[in-house]
Amino acid sequence: MFVERERTAVDGRKSSQRPQRSHHEVADVLRSRIRSGELRPGQRMPTQAKLADEFGVERGAVRQALRILQSEHLLTNVSKGSPATVASRLVKPSAGGPGLAPRPTMVELGPRVSSAFAAPHVEIDALCLTSVSLTLAVGEPLREIHAGRIKPARVDVRVLLPSRDIALAFPTPVDASLDGRLQRRWLAQRNAQGQVLQHNLLALRSTHGIDVHVSFRALPFTPPVKLYLLNGSEALFAYYTVQRKEAEVGSEQLEMYDAEGTQSMLFAFEQGATSALRDTTFVEQSHLWFNALWETISSELLLTS
Repeated sequence: MFVERERTAVDGRKSSQRPQRSHHEVADVLRSRIRSGELRPGQRMPTQAKLADEFGVERGAVRQALRILQSEHLLTNVSKGSPATVASRLVKPSAGGPGLAPRPTMVELGPRVSSAFAAPHVEIDALCLTSVSLTLAVGEPLREIHAGRIKPARVDVRVLLPSRDIALAFPTPVDASLDGRLQRRWLAQRNAQGQVLQHNLLALRSTHGIDVHVSFRALPFTPPVKLYLLNGSEALFAYYTVQRKEAEVGSEQLEMYDAEGTQSMLFAFEQGATSALRDTTFVEQSHLWFNALWETISSELLLTS
């Protein structure tokens, strides 16, 4: 971890050149300063330009580090024009590990996706049931891009979704003799959400000149879990907890088995020099697992009814 600030020679030039540090290392140092009290609750952070100069990194890496700390509730106002502020009430790390306790998908995923978009090359791999959560999560970084506050050079998104040709394990009617209305409703949602995600991201090509690639492939099974891999360094994992419930489909109330993906508790694992070996290994194995599915048993997916 880098803790010593660069000294500057009399003529203003840096006295030594050091390897470029990652945004995770920058976040580690700033997190340590906040936890130790060197940066106090309510205190303004140095400007992004000053932090970039101090750590010898690009401002994009600083923004990404600040967004990580914002997702941990250590900073506020990261997206504002003025410097970020140390949170007035700091959240203590959960027992048994350096990270926060798992939180619902729609609480945890958005800030982490926003952090990922501060990198020059954004890489997101997702395995899920409909991509609803991911489509919602990319909304904030898209607003940041349109506001001119961030601009990645390249965005690569790969999404694995269940095939339309399988009988879903869920959502499924309790009465197996019913027709395929639930399957058709899920398929319409899968296609609509995928189309919105694809359209919003690909639009960045023409509006901001960003090199964007979005790909979908179909799985031959219903995934019992959801997985998001961000920039090769983070894995976010959640279980789909299936429950028996009732919902209106068309004009009829149907009993079904289904899971509420946006409320699934998301466990976060990070890869890095200061991460536990367990976390680093989980991220690595998650990438291997995703790539294996993508390259072997998945098939072409068309977002059509």
